[in-house]
Amino acid sequence: MSKANGAHANGSASPSSVSTSSVSPSAALEALKSRLADIANLEQAASVLSWDQETQMPVGAAGARAEQLTTLAKLIHQHVTDAGLSELLNASKTPDGASGSSELSDDEALLEVTERLISSTCKLPDTFVETWTRAVNASHHAWIDARQNDDFAAFAPHLETMVDLSRRRADYLGYDDHPYDALHDLYERDSSTAILKTVFAQLRDDTKVLLSHIVSSATTASADLLHQPFTEESQETFALDMAARFGYDLNRGRLDRAVHPFATSFSNNDVRITTRYDPNFLGSALFGVLHESGHAMYEQGIADRLQRTPLAAGASLGIHESQSRLWENLVGRSKAFWEGAYGLLQETFPKQLADVSLDDFYQAINVVSPSLIRVEADEVTYNLHIMVRFELELELIEGKLAVKDLPEAWNAKYQDYLGITPPNNTRGCLQDIHWSAGSFGYFPTYSLGNLMSVQLFNAAKTAHPEIDDDIRNLRFERLLTWLRDNVHAHGSKYPPQELLERATGERLDAAPYVHYLNQKYADLYGFTPQI
Repeated sequence: MSKANGAHANGSASPSSVSTSSVSPSAALEALKSRLADIANLEQAASVLSWDQETQMPVGAAGARAEQLTTLAKLIHQHVTDAGLSELLNASKTPDGASGSSELSDDEALLEVTERLISSTCKLPDTFVETWTRAVNASHHAWIDARQNDDFAAFAPHLETMVDLSRRRADYLGYDDHPYDALHDLYERDSSTAILKTVFAQLRDDTKVLLSHIVSSATTASADLLHQPFTEESQETFALDMAARFGYDLNRGRLDRAVHPFATSFSNNDVRITTRYDPNFLGSALFGVLHESGHAMYEQGIADRLQRTPLAAGASLGIHESQSRLWENLVGRSKAFWEGAYGLLQETFPKQLADVSLDDFYQAINVVSPSLIRVEADEVTYNLHIMVRFELELELIEGKLAVKDLPEAWNAKYQDYLGITPPNNTRGCLQDIHWSAGSFGYFPTYSLGNLMSVQLFNAAKTAHPEIDDDIRNLRFERLLTWLRDNVHAHGSKYPPQELLERATGERLDAAPYVHYLNQKYADLYGFTPQI
């Protein structure tokens, strides 16, 4: 359905076709950038409406908001599939197709990414985009109500619609081996179902070995001290202070409440984060804010020259997740960080923590214990949560699992992988927002991000051995600058695996992550590292 000459996906004549026969490549490129900037503005306007929907919008506005977002989605789709855009893209290419340099220029990368964008977008008919957008909006609000009321039956018809539309989406996009490949590729370029199965098998086996050593260790650990009354206002003040110390620029960002924490970017000068608070548990909002600030700093660090183009985005969701997990876990759950920050936390919550030692607090925030909620899971068991979701959504897309049977299948996998069974669907298969939005193929990027976070952190510390001391003294400029230079500034100029290799000299590898976990938790639980 994608035409080499850029014809509209539905075959209609483009209302804005331009004659490019006498236009120089440089002039065509400037015109192309102008059109791409208009598309970016529409996308950012839609993002503002979506952010408002999650944080501020009154419930009664849901119907009108659905129509507003549908209109914007339709306009964006029409602009991207307009023949004039493809004509400008082709006219922007130099005769030899390259600058002559071995290093890809920003403009060459822009042409490659734009061509990929047009190709994939042209495969989706306008009518499908409208249907998809309306369905996502309805599904999202149904999920919020179902989650609040523990009513899976009310959400099931919407999930069935999203599964069906996702299968159709995969068929439109096309794939060689598996429909899931087409969906996963939307979030993680150059990855595949086969790659995921291989990487996850290794990660799963190594995790189970580590978990068995932790469970059988003589060390007893508890997170009870985190489960006390902690006022929401003080939680927010402390968490936001730490995020700002990391480098999250609050002059270009803000923190709000949402049912499901997220970060969103309208430009590198407007990147917002959200979290949710539990007045009787410190960990949820604290580490949620550190996590989302990692995403936000990535977006704030994308170079100005890439703004309002398709390059002004993360290289992939896996790379994006590497940033959030790096700041949440490798920094935020490290002993070095709390050697500097714990006194400040005790000052914020003297009644709860004044008599709690640093060692006891550090053990508490790193307790390994199978739990029900993914976003609150410890580092060791977190990836098992992802594997449950990956395997289930794969079965949904393949048609091997019916939506009505999802709660039972979910509970069975939690019992098998983590040894626990959710008491209800709110704490089970209704806990995540992703499926309500049709984001099949998204979940694996969390585990990919975990793996890449360690590879990137190791590379940063190899370049700057002082980073551990910096963290201990609550100085993060050196680490953030390395990430800005090697990851953030490039946006999506490079494919994710190329970006990782440029920054670390390594391809994706589970071994460094497994080694990190073994070293850290062997020390915490008093056994000899096995890997």
